[in-house]
Amino acid sequence: MVLTYIINGKIVLPDSVVCGKSLAFDSDSGKIFGVVDAPSADGDIIDAAGNYVAPGLVDIHIHGYLGEDTCDAKPEGIKKMAYGVAQNGVTAFLPTTMTVSKEQIVAALNVVRSLKEESKTWGGAEILGAHAEGPFINPSKKGAQAAENILTPDANFIIENSDIIKYVTLAPEMDEGHKCIKKLAAESDVLVSMGHTDASFEEAMSAAKDGVNHATHLFNAMSALAHRNPGVVGAALASDNVSVEVIADTFHINPGLYSIIAKVKGDKMVLITDCTRAGGMSDGEYELGGQPIFLKGIECRLSDGTIAGSVLKLNCAVKNVLDYTDLPVYEVFKMASLNPAKAIGCAERIGSLEEGKDADIIIADEKINIMRTIKKGKRIYEAQG
Repeated sequence: MVLTYIINGKIVLPDSVVCGKSLAFDSDSGKIFGVVDAPSADGDIIDAAGNYVAPGLVDIHIHGYLGEDTCDAKPEGIKKMAYGVAQNGVTAFLPTTMTVSKEQIVAALNVVRSLKEESKTWGGAEILGAHAEGPFINPSKKGAQAAENILTPDANFIIENSDIIKYVTLAPEMDEGHKCIKKLAAESDVLVSMGHTDASFEEAMSAAKDGVNHATHLFNAMSALAHRNPGVVGAALASDNVSVEVIADTFHINPGLYSIIAKVKGDKMVLITDCTRAGGMSDGEYELGGQPIFLKGIECRLSDGTIAGSVLKLNCAVKNVLDYTDLPVYEVFKMASLNPAKAIGCAERIGSLEEGKDADIIIADEKINIMRTIKKGKRIYEAQG
């Protein structure tokens, strides 16, 4: 075993940032060896030049990027997304479907399934599975999703595809007696999330007891937090077993909330992008779930002004939270690495720079620009110049 050492970096661990030491990994096994005092004489060297050495980022909610969309069900499109997000420091992701026809969802899942094994060794982010956002949502909170494709929650469909679906978003009030939620909790490892929901506080708290463990893009497309009706937002914040997603683009929610959410949820705050095919593209008209969307700056909207996903990059989400809070660097990086890995049950392998885990590593400067992305010990991106 010949180790590679990343020297002169600020190593971001789950509970601290370590300077003056080196991170060692074995590129043959693709595993992290650990933090060491100094490199050995026969080791390979990567000089981090004073930059952050952090775990690869994990995006569990991303529809598209660079003109491609998961629901297009095109292998080359998913691969383009995987290679594209690697430039943003993402080493693992869940291609995300939305409320399109069931036939389209099945086709998309089949494509994601067909690529999962290959993605472990290709030069882009690894596919961990899929996130099915809908079609089991509330029409009153559909957001940019198409009402004609909404269906009643169906546990059997999710379980039949649970080899690839790691995470499903549904509206608990549309699930009579929480039959679907309870069955998924009892018979699968799928993360069940409440989103695109108009549930009351009481309904959402009940769902959390019955098997809901996550909240999709907190504050967006859900019943709001009010002092007499705390809504789904209140239930998500109040439930210890519920992790919450935040689209930290400074547009979807006021950045003043980042600190509040972090203080309430701790390690259960998860940064996501909810990125559409317009991500990485210039302003103009694109498509989302069969509907035209319009990108201007950081805002994606339908023609009627409804917010329609984002063009956020996950490394930029990390930077935004750092800029608008006084949270420790290691805690913010965890929001985009270890916390999402825990939410979908993958933390034993990815999400942190701990011995024995996959050598999924990024080197990022003070502005969280990605200098290098390493997946399983192999370089998959390096910034030019």
